[in-house]
Amino acid sequence: MGQDIGVVLFEKMVGGELRQIEERQWSMNMVAALEHANYLVVQGKEYEAVEGRLNVDTGKLELLLVPMHG
Repeated sequence: MGQDIGVVLFEKMVGGELRQIEERQWSMNMVAALEHANYLVVQGKEYEAVEGRLNVDTGKLELLLVPMHG
């Protein structure tokens, strides 16, 4: 089995609520790339990654994203 981790992406909406964008498996190389990348493109839309947390209850990495406008 590969060294993958479940990653859940959340969009912080204008009103402050969170919306789950997607959940998928990432390789450890993708996770390591977060050290160098502040922006992610998901489903053709650009987001800034502002926070991340490791949820030990679910064993998943959760990333909080803010949409880029303009």
